[in-house]
Amino acid sequence: MRQVEQPKYTVLSSNDNIELRDYEAIIVAEVEVFGERKDAIKEGFKRLADYIFGNNIAMSTPSINPQNEKIKMTAPVMQEGQKDQWKVRFVMPAKYSLDTLPKPNSKEVSILPVAAKRFAVIRFSGLPDNERIKLHLQKLEEFIASEKWQTIGNPIFAFYNPPWTLPFLRRNEVMLEVCK
Repeated sequence: MRQVEQPKYTVLSSNDNIELRDYEAIIVAEVEVFGERKDAIKEGFKRLADYIFGNNIAMSTPSINPQNEKIKMTAPVMQEGQKDQWKVRFVMPAKYSLDTLPKPNSKEVSILPVAAKRFAVIRFSGLPDNERIKLHLQKLEEFIASEKWQTIGNPIFAFYNPPWTLPFLRRNEVMLEVCK
C-alpha cells in the first residue's frame, strides 16, 4: 500500500483499540450528500475526487497558461451525519492554506478550515458496513461513558484504504469529539 499523508495528531492515552487523540488544525474539502450512508459516501467520494483530480481553478497566482491543479490524495475519507444527510470530507495536504488551495469549479464542494480538536477514536479492520460501524460506535460510547468524558457533535467515520484493499488489511475508525 502506498503511503499517503494523514492528519497529524498526538495520542494522549490508549486502551486496546481505543485512543484519545489531539488533532492539529486541518483544511477539508467537503460535500453534502443525501441518501443511505453507504451510497452517500460513494457519491461524496466521486464529487470530491473530481475536485482533487483537477476539476478546479488555481487561485494562488495568475498564469498565462492556467492548468487545473491535481491535489495529492490523503487519508482518511471522512463521513459525518445521520439518517439520510451526510457530509463527506477529504483532508487537504498540509502544504496548502485556504489561500493556496485551488478553487472548486463545483458549487457543491466547500473548502473549510477545521480547528484543532480532541477525539476519542476506535480503530477496526474489515468492511465498514453499517452493522460493524454501529457495533464499534457502541463500544466507543461505552468507553467514553466509563471515562466520564463529554462528547460534542455527531460521530465521524474515517476510512483509510482504497476499495480493493483486502478486508483484514483495512483501517477504519469511528471518532467522537470530546471536551478538552
